[in-house]
Amino acid sequence: MLLLAPALVQAHPHGWIDIRMRLILDDQGHLEGLHQAWRMDPFYSLVLIEELTQAAGEEGLEAGLDQLGGEIRANLAPHDYFTELRLGDEKLAVGEVTEYTVMARGGRVEFIFLLPLASPRALNEKTLNYKVFDPTYYLEVVHEADGNTPLDDALVVNGELSCTTRILPADPDPERVMEAAMLDITDEAEPGLGRHFAETGEVTCE
Repeated sequence: MLLLAPALVQAHPHGWIDIRMRLILDDQGHLEGLHQAWRMDPFYSLVLIEELTQAAGEEGLEAGLDQLGGEIRANLAPHDYFTELRLGDEKLAVGEVTEYTVMARGGRVEFIFLLPLASPRALNEKTLNYKVFDPTYYLEVVHEADGNTPLDDALVVNGELSCTTRILPADPDPERVMEAAMLDITDEAEPGLGRHFAETGEVTCE
């Protein structure tokens, strides 16, 4: 299982990640990449910080977090960094993450990275949609929110275009909900289940 997955929680999904998304546009209004910040849930963060501190001592925590960032990046790379992008009906290819960091902030571990597109794309013709999800739904990925309301900075666009954004909640089929509910700590869902529980970020630019 990916390093992101905690192994001690009994419910399914076994942990969660709060994300913030910032779209990076160039001067011509082309999307170059997605700047993502993932905050691990408090329990898994505590486990990670304790393990890294015990392994290297307090002075080595920062170095341990740096090493963890490289391991997370390597594990996510074959899965397109859990990110699925569509411009209209076209699925967009993503590039390789080379800019990333891991830090401990407010008692939670945060993985921050820039996910580039394979090639920049104009956003003033079609609506961009994205989902960020663990294919096996071992982890639930949601935008940072206050209760059920996403925070203002959970999805923003960096650039000169006039864009509207919204975050659509997941609406899984009851059969998928039942499938997820029947999984326990020893089970692993078939890849693809997580997509049905993913929120959708939507961006439309003039």
